Amino acid sequence: MGDISKIDINKPRWDQSTYIGRAKYYFTVTNPLNLFATSKTLENARTIVEKHRKKEKLDITEDELWKAKQLYDSAFHPVTGEKQALVGRMSCQVPGNMAINAGMITYHQSTPAIIFWQWINQSFNAIVNYTNRSDATMTLTEIGAAYIFATSGAVVTALYLNKRLKRAHPIIRRYVPFFAVAASNCINIPIMRNQELMEGIRIFNDKEKEIGNSKIAARSATAQVVFSRIVMAMPSLLMTPIVLEEMTKRCLMTKPWVEPVVATGLCGLILTFATPLACALFIQRVPVKASHLESHIQEKVGKDAIVYYNKGL
Repeated sequence: MGDISKIDINKPRWDQSTYIGRAKYYFTVTNPLNLFATSKTLENARTIVEKHRKKEKLDITEDELWKAKQLYDSAFHPVTGEKQALVGRMSCQVPGNMAINAGMITYHQSTPAIIFWQWINQSFNAIVNYTNRSDATMTLTEIGAAYIFATSGAVVTALYLNKRLKRAHPIIRRYVPFFAVAASNCINIPIMRNQELMEGIRIFNDKEKEIGNSKIAARSATAQVVFSRIVMAMPSLLMTPIVLEEMTKRCLMTKPWVEPVVATGLCGLILTFATPLACALFIQRVPVKASHLESHIQEKVGKDAIVYYNKGL
């Protein structure tokens, strides 16, 4: 066994200052296979991570340490350390969104279907957004209000666009789900993170010591998450309709089940890559110069100090 005591697992294994390094990290965090890890396996991973942080001796290899850290990152909140609900983990993004996106694309014509799939999508998004918030706590009342506003916004957007585009080209009508998803992300995420925007998110120094809260950092983090979520949805919701429409023209949709099956498979394939690559657009543990934040942060560490905050996902 090599000496693993000097490995800093508070940072990902790969250089997060580069896009490739971030992509490698997110491919491990969003890997759907992480969902099959048992509670015992996850608790063992947490024990390894906690013992290593306490400088306790571990009889494991470097690869085993990183595997435990990657499992830990996929199931536990990076700031609070709480175990996340399975459906809210980023490793559930691919299987969850592949089914939902396929449903929105396939059943996009009738009003009941639009309402149902947008409701399902926003229910899923609400859980994901709450689970992967930066660090703030929310009351049940706040969660309920955020959920209602986001779901209503998505449904209204989808119904309005569907009505306005009734005579548009079929492929344009298939794009309605994307516009609804993009609009709802602009509503859902800020509302779910409203407490962070009102009170600020925690700022840390390079030793992980908490310095204070910053509303400026919260606004930046929320904007980055909204953008990356829209980019994440874009490939599957814009490319899949093209394939489906081409198959329809060639009379390949011979059975009612063919279209939803093809749509689900395509969305799953695309999301396997789009999810980690979109998450990698921005670093999660964001370094920022104190001079760009509030004065009370600058007073504690100095204007030129580099501090950090967790962007969330």
